[in-house]
Amino acid sequence: MSKNNKVSVIPLGGLGEIGKNMWVIRYKDEILVIDTGLMFPDEDMLGIDLVIPDITYLMENRDKVVGIILTHGHEDHIGALPYVIRQLNVPVYGSRLTLGLAEAKLKEHGLDRKTQLIPVHAGSTMKIGCFKVDFINVNHSIAGVLALAIHTPVGTIVHTADFKIDHTPVEGEPLDFRKFAELGDSGVLVLLSDSTNVEREGYTISEKVLAEKFEELFHRAEGRLIVATFASNIHRVQQVVNAAMLHGRKVAFVGRSMVNVVSIARELGYLQIPEGIEVDLDDLDRLSPHEVALVTTGSQGEPLSALSRMAMAEHRKISIRPGDTVIISASAIPGNEKLIARTINHLFKQGARVIYETLTGVHVSGHARQEELKMMLNLVKPKFFIPVHGEYRHLVQHARLAQELGMPSENVFIAENGDVLEFTARTGRMAGRVTAGRIFVDGLGVGDVGNVVLRDRKQLSQDGILIAVITMDRENGQVLAGPDIISRGFVYVRESEALMEEVRIKVKEALEKCQTQGNNDWSFMKSQIRETLSRFLYERTKRRPMILPIITEV
Repeated sequence: MSKNNKVSVIPLGGLGEIGKNMWVIRYKDEILVIDTGLMFPDEDMLGIDLVIPDITYLMENRDKVVGIILTHGHEDHIGALPYVIRQLNVPVYGSRLTLGLAEAKLKEHGLDRKTQLIPVHAGSTMKIGCFKVDFINVNHSIAGVLALAIHTPVGTIVHTADFKIDHTPVEGEPLDFRKFAELGDSGVLVLLSDSTNVEREGYTISEKVLAEKFEELFHRAEGRLIVATFASNIHRVQQVVNAAMLHGRKVAFVGRSMVNVVSIARELGYLQIPEGIEVDLDDLDRLSPHEVALVTTGSQGEPLSALSRMAMAEHRKISIRPGDTVIISASAIPGNEKLIARTINHLFKQGARVIYETLTGVHVSGHARQEELKMMLNLVKPKFFIPVHGEYRHLVQHARLAQELGMPSENVFIAENGDVLEFTARTGRMAGRVTAGRIFVDGLGVGDVGNVVLRDRKQLSQDGILIAVITMDRENGQVLAGPDIISRGFVYVRESEALMEEVRIKVKEALEKCQTQGNNDWSFMKSQIRETLSRFLYERTKRRPMILPIITEV
């Protein structure tokens, strides 16, 4: 192997943020992509539906991309796949459940028949271009999660995926300690490891612990039981089904994504629901309240989710009744706390008993805590380490954890999206940057809303808009009609007639000033009106509405 051989590891998303995970492994003229995740918009991204990674770098090197590997089926790892595949049609690899969920997304976009989906399983090895990839079983809050050992001509790169160490998983095998240890013994060049729970000490509790909690809650509940959780958390859904069977309850699934995921998971054998346990929503009224358990979406308080609609008494088929017990079996994603609190408050108003994480611990995380992260580092024994999957503080804390275990600080890289990390068999360095960032999806538009549009939306949402309409004579520049003033979201015109009259006077003054200067250029006149009104309105109201002058010539 030549000493000049090098492999590049490039994050296009997922660093300094929770979401839109995407990594690039490049050796010479071949590129392997890991995950194509999305992120849900922040509060200040007004009107934006989704945020996906900027794949300019992949488009510039589209002939070099040999495949996409999906580590698991969560939105922050597969959600952007339809947008990526539309521009980059390459084979996609993943577990059966991951590909089942990905295929459903592709189908919505009409891309399922055009995409080559190649199933792999834990313990298998696949040659993808020049890369030999081992797929390794790990535990998380969804089934079918695969960590990766990517063998390159320079060395082995291990990507843990999202993981925790669960010795008693609800379904499947525990994390494959032997494989990670074997990799560590044979030598690992770079480790990329999940940083989400690095701030939490100790170990993450096993998913199986929830079985007792659910049984206790099912035993105590006298009316209907409504359990809200992530649709993708098949293990949690299985726990609810098991508890319902023990207590003689029928189960109904509510919410489009819940129904879709349950259907896919059952079909692929990841979810076991015995005959006669599931009932249709239309048949619920025939059952007594103590015979019913509902599993629904909406654990994050999403405004259009099934649970939120129930809480607001807007659901077409289910109304919350006094005596219902609602269990919110999920922790709040950062930023969703207010939405969840609002949903809980409305559920209480409807007469329900609500059980949520801060009270009773009806949720366990799918991410490793400090002791598990240390164990992974000690098993794999990498030469170089890149903390991944977390906000910047998580990456820094994970880097410190590695250094506490004896890893030299110069071998630990706290990277940002777009950084090119270049490794030889002996050295590692930051070797420049590529284009990386956020692409906003708004309705059918992908990337047509940028920072300027968002700034305008923010201004409109805060101070509204004021439109001044003027009709002018083309020949002599005289005002024939107007100015007519239209206000939306700024002030109500009928209640502010005096102010509107002053605005008209200011517009006329601005136009007269232009004519005095002999400048009848439209853009100049509009600029003068905008500046004059902006100054005047801020002095009078301390508000800055968007000002839109419209000049019509006749």
